[in-house]
Amino acid sequence: MRSGIHGPRYEVLWPLAKKAVRAQSAAPRLPDLSGKTVGELWDYIFRGEVVYPMIRERLRARFPGIKFIEYHEFGNFHGARSREIVAGLADKMRTRGCDAIISGIGA
Repeated sequence: MRSGIHGPRYEVLWPLAKKAVRAQSAAPRLPDLSGKTVGELWDYIFRGEVVYPMIRERLRARFPGIKFIEYHEFGNFHGARSREIVAGLADKMRTRGCDAIISGIGA
């Protein structure tokens, strides 16, 4: 701390760190989900067992032929086995033919 004519002057640190990862654009949206396969990811923390059935119902009404790979097929990527499950997610999505993923259900 230094004193000046207007009172004490404090040295501070900038609260934001340098960016460690370069920002990337999101993948383009699919123009239509009709006939597509949509995977569901859930961390088993907040009401996915309630929310996902509602999402499925609404999407089936809107997009004919849509298919779902339900969250239990992918596992709980937030638990004790999270590293193992996350490491295998891309392969599981590919082998199950996912065209899109729903992720980020939460409070």
